[in-house]
Amino acid sequence: MLDVDPQNETLARRGFLPGRLARAMAFLPLYPLEFAAFRVLENTLSQHPGMLSRLGEHASKRFAIDPVDCPFGIILEPRESTPRLSVVPSLETCSWDARIAAPLLVLLGLLDGCYDGDALFFTRDLTIEGDTAAVLALRNAIEDAEIDPGEALGMPKLAAPFVTASLRTIATQLRTALGAPEELNGKTSGAP
Repeated sequence: MLDVDPQNETLARRGFLPGRLARAMAFLPLYPLEFAAFRVLENTLSQHPGMLSRLGEHASKRFAIDPVDCPFGIILEPRESTPRLSVVPSLETCSWDARIAAPLLVLLGLLDGCYDGDALFFTRDLTIEGDTAAVLALRNAIEDAEIDPGEALGMPKLAAPFVTASLRTIATQLRTALGAPEELNGKTSGAP
């Protein structure tokens, strides 16, 4: 989190939130973010009840989600019966089986499907460490679910398409303004 290799600073900063914003976020309490993120997880699982079963043996793994431009990390334990999600100030003291690291807007774009994880990995916009088979299983489960941001936020069925379209437009504009990697062909935008 917030660590940049000076030799690759230009590449590593693609899509990073502005430094002042990231520093200001360090003063915010983590509980509201954790509560909101867990609600999104619950909403997604209610819309896609078989999503976690796609993980198979990897459902018991601990995934460290590292938004490298933010002063926090996320630990996801996707156990089918009792999934857990924790927002922590640092992943350094946490144990994990697999770590997925990228700027926040890129990670959110992976959830929405506007990014190809393989392409991001090869351009070094995405870092994966640890159990790569578990990461692949998680990626496949997310891709198969085709997560709709409006529904994940718990919007009513009639409002969800409008919320999704708005979020995708905003996310695309933010990614463009911050120099994030280009989104997949065929998708006009990505959502948070």
